[in-house]
Amino acid sequence: MSLPSSLSLATRHALVCGASAGIGRATAMALAELGARVTTLARSQEALGELQPQLLRAGAAEAHVVVTDLDAPSALDAAITTWLDAHGPAHILVHNTGGPPGGRLLDATAEALQAAFRRHVVSAQRLVQHLLPGMRAAGYGRIVNVLSTSVREPIDHLGVSNTIRAAMSAWAKTLSRELPPGVTINNVLPGYTSTERLASLAQATAERSGRSRAEVESDWRAAVPEKRLGKPEEVAAAIAFLASPAASYIRGVSLAVDGGRLRSI
Repeated sequence: MSLPSSLSLATRHALVCGASAGIGRATAMALAELGARVTTLARSQEALGELQPQLLRAGAAEAHVVVTDLDAPSALDAAITTWLDAHGPAHILVHNTGGPPGGRLLDATAEALQAAFRRHVVSAQRLVQHLLPGMRAAGYGRIVNVLSTSVREPIDHLGVSNTIRAAMSAWAKTLSRELPPGVTINNVLPGYTSTERLASLAQATAERSGRSRAEVESDWRAAVPEKRLGKPEEVAAAIAFLASPAASYIRGVSLAVDGGRLRSI
């Protein structure tokens, strides 16, 4: 089936971070289905290697792999430089990475906050600086950050995560005023989405509250007007739209994909 030109990514190259599982993996597949060249980034060579042929079967023009750690700035710089020399430039950046461990903000160490800032804000800043020259030259760039609904409503017992997600949102909004025409930046805010991360949060909440994991997840579903958890593919669809030509006049927004759970605007 042919795609509308406003959605096709046939001439574009995307870098998807955290692509080994969950929302990142679903996003890589969604971009492949739109015809993009897709490079996946994560720490697991095995997981990315398994995904690579699936991307090609889904419609990716090419599929490449970058194995590195967003927590290690020097290693990230070296890996991205090598990749760009071999396969660049890139026109789409999906910045997606695992959230910090749970817990109260009052109990968080300075080291935990510094590590979270390095993993999220510092890595995003470095990636944008590496990729922006190619985006500017092409007159086309899409930067999409996968954050959390905690940008608008903090989530209990995710103190460091709440803090760093808000920092990422402020970073993106600031960049939206500085990036050149044709290069946009936006955030997607997933709600309760069926991923390994959510499963671990459900287990931690159950242990802390003395309830079963099934009861915790039932409460979560009850709080969502759609009465279910989201699917990674549903978040990926929003990301793919923001990465497409159709989203050319959307800039600096935070889009909740949460089944209507947020009570704030």
